[in-house]
Amino acid sequence: MKQLFDDVSFACSKITTKAYSTSFSLGIRFLDRRFHDPIYAIYGFVRCADEIVDSFHGYNKAGLLEEFKTHTWRAIQEGISTNPILNSFQSVVKKYGIEENLINGFFTSMEADLNQTTYTDASYEQYIFGSAEVVGLMCLRVFTDNNPQLYERLKPAARKLGAAFQKVNFLRDMKEDYLVLGRTYFPGVNFLNFTRQEKEKIIADISSDFEEALRGIRLLPVSSRKGVYLAYFYYQKLFIMIRNTPVEKSLTTRIRIPNHKKIGLMFQSIIRHQLNLL
Repeated sequence: MKQLFDDVSFACSKITTKAYSTSFSLGIRFLDRRFHDPIYAIYGFVRCADEIVDSFHGYNKAGLLEEFKTHTWRAIQEGISTNPILNSFQSVVKKYGIEENLINGFFTSMEADLNQTTYTDASYEQYIFGSAEVVGLMCLRVFTDNNPQLYERLKPAARKLGAAFQKVNFLRDMKEDYLVLGRTYFPGVNFLNFTRQEKEKIIADISSDFEEALRGIRLLPVSSRKGVYLAYFYYQKLFIMIRNTPVEKSLTTRIRIPNHKKIGLMFQSIIRHQLNLL
């Protein structure tokens, strides 16, 4: 029975999400239950591609990514895949009408990570779109539940939220990205001489993204607003910690929020949501 395989496929996506991201896993728990599997499927898909380019050292990353990309499109075309992660993802793509350009944009950014190490303003914006904004839009397709008018209304905010999360990740992972992977995402920045002024410019840009994203979160249906706000609230706290860290520690310290504190943030965000303090 194919339904059993589909159930196993979504379970694999859920396991992948929980293994790689405690913060997003917590956020998903506070979405309406009907959205759990679709969001696990989206996260599992993007995580697999991201791991190929970031972690599979010593292997043919380009070949593996191309194979994953080919199998993704085949799964979408045929409506099935023996790869459980792709099987669950293709199901979500078809059910919620996730656009081809979002998937193409994602793979373009993943391919850039294979060779590109520095970015211009234009290539940086393109990378942010494909690596982060498209993920926000994929999730928004699910949250708006095939309501095209609401989707179009919330698209700008969803893109900003994805962008804010990614830029915070860039600051958090600066040491790993630069010293291990040799990447500098922020245009014109030399991390060996990272200045306070450069950091303040990046911080201002992220703050603007967060502000616009929050306006969109307030307009989300109740079925998804609490879970999305929890992810937003967590990243805001992480952002504040990074903002307050001296610039000279950027390449020596990876800022993170311990799991026990994430639970506290979860309760804070729930209380703020219930009191309509968004």
